[in-house]
Amino acid sequence: MAIGISMFVAGLGLFYSIELGQTDPVLRFFKNIGTFVGLSGMGVTLAGILLHLISRNEPPIKENYDA
Repeated sequence: MAIGISMFVAGLGLFYSIELGQTDPVLRFFKNIGTFVGLSGMGVTLAGILLHLISRNEPPIKENYDA
């Protein structure tokens, strides 16, 4: 989850540090890379959360039929 959050923050930094109307192909490329890294970071964070929730151990169910 930590890696996903850091990817998301890095993607936001790349995306918003470059102005919208850039015509320089290198800057547009870095803006697009920021978009990709940010979206990938969201996916990695979601996967980390789901793995954490799935791998939790639940207490066993006590069955008492003597009552």
